[in-house]
Parts: sequence; C-alpha cells; structure tokens
Amino acid sequence: MAQQESHISMCAVRTAFLALIAIAALASSSARTHAQVSLLMEEPYGFFGTVVPTGHNAIYFDRVCAETPLRLRRCDPGELGAVIARYRGVSGYDWVAIPLVPYLYSVEDPQNVPARVDRETVERMRSRYFEAHLISSLGANASSHGFLPGGWNDLLGAAYERRLYAFRIETTEAQDDAFIARMNSAANHSQYKLLYSNCSDFARVVLNSYFPGTFRRNIFLDAGMTSPKQLAWDLERYARKHPETELTVFEVPQVPGYRRSSSSNKGLAQSLSTTPYVVPIALVNPYIAGGLFLDYLVRERHHIIPDHPQLVSPDTLATPSTPILTTSVRNGQDSRSVGTQAPDAADIGRAESNATEADLWAGTK
Repeated sequence: MAQQESHISMCAVRTAFLALIAIAALASSSARTHAQVSLLMEEPYGFFGTVVPTGHNAIYFDRVCAETPLRLRRCDPGELGAVIARYRGVSGYDWVAIPLVPYLYSVEDPQNVPARVDRETVERMRSRYFEAHLISSLGANASSHGFLPGGWNDLLGAAYERRLYAFRIETTEAQDDAFIARMNSAANHSQYKLLYSNCSDFARVVLNSYFPGTFRRNIFLDAGMTSPKQLAWDLERYARKHPETELTVFEVPQVPGYRRSSSSNKGLAQSLSTTPYVVPIALVNPYIAGGLFLDYLVRERHHIIPDHPQLVSPDTLATPSTPILTTSVRNGQDSRSVGTQAPDAADIGRAESNATEADLWAGTK
C-alpha cells in the first residue's frame, strides 16, 4: 500500500513537472511570435513643406533588417530593425531599407549624434554613411535631392530635417516573414507619383498586407489621394476598434541647428481648405470646396497625437536595456491616450543632453 501511494505521488510530481515545462514552452513560443511595426508620420519642412504641408510616411519594423538597402532579412539579436519607404529619384528604385539609427541621424552609433548641427555637419555625416554603406547598392551617380524632395539624401538624417511621430502596433513574426519574402521576390522599380503613388500609398499597401482591407483611399473627401495624416488617423481608428494591436505613439524630436522647426502635418482637406488654395477651388467647384471643409471638420480637427508621447532620443537608442519603440509609458502617462498636439520639441531633447494590397508588388494603383 505504501509503495502504491509512493508511486502515485511520483506520478503526480512527474505530471506537474511536465505541465510546467509545457507552460514554459508555450510562453516561449508566444514570445517568439511577437513583433511590432510603426507608421512614421514625418512633419513637412522647408519651402516644399509650405506649399504641400502633408509631410512624409515611412514604415519602421523592429524585427525586419536590411541585408542590403534593397534586400530584407530577419533581425539578429540586438539589432534595432529598419525603416522602409518609397522615395523619388533614388537610382530608379521604388523602396530602400535603412537601419533605424542612420535613418534618423546619419550615423551608426547613437552616441555619436551631436546635440546641435549645422548644414556642413549634416552633409558630412550623410556623405560618410552613403560612401560606406549605400554607394555599392545605389551607385556612385545616385542623385541627391534638389528643389523637390527626393534622392539618397532623404534616406539619412531625417531627424535633422523634421520632427517625427511613430504609431506602433503589435504584429507577429509570421507576418514579418511573409512581408520579407514578398518584398525580396518582387521587382523593385520606381513607381513614385506625387498624387497617386506616393510615400503614403506605399505605406498604405504595406499596412494592408498586415491588416487586409483596413486602409483605403477616400475618393470623395480626399479625391482618391493618400496623405500621412490620413493614414495615421485610419490607424488610430482601427486600433480603437482592435485594442489587441496596443497602439502606442512616440515622438522623435528634431535635432536643432540645421533647419527651422518643422510644421505640423496637415491632411489634404486641411491643406486645401485652410490656405489660399480654397479660393480657386471654391470658384471652380463649390461642392468640392464644401466637401473638403466637411472633411476638415470631421477628421482633421481630431487630435491623433497624445498630450505626452514618449520621447525617442539618441540616448534611448544607445541603451540596450531599453529597446526603441517597445515601451509604452513615460512618467505614468499612457502614450495611447489621444489629446492635443504635443508642443514643439525641436529645441529640447538632445540640446539639453551632454552628449555631442498586392498593389505594392505589382505597382500601386
């Protein structure tokens, strides 16, 4: 009888042990399938940003890295991921992938980001990185931007030009793997058109590959065009209906010194209805002007930036224990709360630091 009870006890212990192993395996498997993608909404700057104050879109992947600027792979441990976007005039390519830190600051080590920059410093850092990492893929004759945005200069040092916001959502590694395979197998030929095949159209198609059918053009209110603020608004609305995506908003301040502070993103309706453009539009077709103004009242006045988004700086990038764009709370504030536009941060942050649809694959329609 004693032997039987001992045998039963051993079986119970063995069963409990195996159950703990199974639970740990499931937890580990769940952790391995975790991934994140961030929509970058970048503010307009300069003369072109005044004429077309919509800004720029790019996509940041925390588990997708650049094997080359034109080929993707899964990230190795410790890598921060890559930013991918559609550009104009980059050696005939439709998209280019750049590691996160060079995309923001034109350097590989975030500890080398200066607190303040001038034009000469920015151009020197960009040229140095281009010659070391991009010239072999894009060619020595790759053009830099001129009057209009475009060229390889736009691939590097975005935070010297403008402030950026990152809208981070939860995805899976399986989705990342499917995206990598699709991008690597598709032709990469320039399809950029300012109105209907721009950077926001590229981001729209990429996001739809993760969340099919979610992001669409608005034919009536936006005249079929896609803008950075529109995409961010759609993503914020989708996240409210699907809290499992855990939308979190981050801010990357503009590094001061190179340019004047960038301005807030405007959607198409706001760009046209709150500027002198509205006069000729109203004269030609008052119904279109009325539709744009209605869209401005319904959507454009909705604040998609929280009061206190978590700040991303070179210091946070340089801290291995605090991976970029993976924490959601700063000073007890929930970064997912939506409020008024955050105050301009171009002159804070690093200045206070001591350290110096199948559309994409076959052509966007």
